[in-house]
Amino acid sequence: MAPRPFWKGYLKLSLVTCPVAMTPATTESEKVRFHTLNRKSGNRVVSQYVDAVSGKPVAEDDEVKGYQRGEDEYVLLEDDELDAVALESTRTIDIDMFVDADSIGWIWYDKPHYLTPDDPVGEEAFSVIRDAMQSTGTVGISRLVMYRRERAVMLEPRGKGIVLWTLRYGDEVRDPEDYFGRISEAKPDPKLMDMVSTLIDERTRQWDPAMTRDPVQARLLEIIASKKKGKKRPAKAKAEAEQAPSNVINIMDALRKSISSEAGKKK
Repeated sequence: MAPRPFWKGYLKLSLVTCPVAMTPATTESEKVRFHTLNRKSGNRVVSQYVDAVSGKPVAEDDEVKGYQRGEDEYVLLEDDELDAVALESTRTIDIDMFVDADSIGWIWYDKPHYLTPDDPVGEEAFSVIRDAMQSTGTVGISRLVMYRRERAVMLEPRGKGIVLWTLRYGDEVRDPEDYFGRISEAKPDPKLMDMVSTLIDERTRQWDPAMTRDPVQARLLEIIASKKKGKKRPAKAKAEAEQAPSNVINIMDALRKSISSEAGKKK
C-alpha cells in the first residue's frame, strides 16, 4: 500500500483550485537506525538543553531563539514574532509564475514530493494544470511552508501526476565559477578523447536502481541478525589497504593498458 500523505491542501492557479495530497517521493524508513543507550542500565539516553555557563537543565518555557550580533550578545525573538513573518497560508500552493522547464539548474533541486489530486471532483482541474505545463514546456513556481520553513517550490508535470520539488535557498548554492573557473579551457588531444570514449563504451550499462545499493547497510543487518541469534560478535573485516594511484606519466600508455584490460575481462 502507498504511504499516507503527510500534507493535504489545495493547488491554485488564478481562480482554478483543486484539493491535493502530497507525499515525499523518497524514504529512509528502511535505513538502519540506532538509539544511544546507557551500557550499564540498558536504558535509552535522552538529550536536553543545558545552560552553557551553569550546566543546569533549561525548562522548555525558558527556551528562546536568539540571533547573535556580537560576542555573548544576542537579539531574542519570541515564537509569535517568528510566526508573524511566515506565509499567511500553509495549505495552499498558489502558482504565481511559470518558467521554462530547462531553466532551473539541477543544483537548485532539493527534495522531491509526489503531488496527487485528493478528490475525484477536482481531478479535472489538476489534470488541466498538469497537461498545460507539459504542453508549454514550463514548470510552476510557488511558495509553501514545509518542514517548519517557508520554501520556494517547483511543480513539474510527471506522467499522470506532478512532482513538487523544494528548492534550495539562494545563499545555499555556491558559485561554480569559484571552483571550475580555475580549470584550463584547453581541449584534450582528440586521440585521447577517442580512447576514453572507447572505455566509456565498454563500461556503459543500462541504468538499474541496484547500482545505488548500500553494502554497509546490508552488512549491518547481517550483524544485527547474528547478534539476535546469540552468536558471537563477527570478526572485524580486514579493510584492504587503499593505495594512492600512481602518478600517470604517459596518459596514452595508461589508456592503452586500460582498454586492453577491459577487453580481457570480456573473454
